Amino acid sequence: MRFFYCQVVVHINGEKKEIRAGLTVAQLLGELGIRPGRVVVELNRDVLSRETHGSTTLKEGDQIEIVHFVGGG
Repeated sequence: MRFFYCQVVVHINGEKKEIRAGLTVAQLLGELGIRPGRVVVELNRDVLSRETHGSTTLKEGDQIEIVHFVGGG
């Protein structure tokens, strides 16, 4: 049995990327290998709280900015 996944096109940090339809922000971060505690996610110019990552579903044309915290001193 074959499974076919619908794809949607989003923009992640300015780059066009195809992702599975119905993916949440939390799932996207997981697929990208990004630990959610070290980033801020902006969706269509609105900053998302971490609590909403698991319930926010990405849609065709969404603009996602992922900003990493970098320590230093």
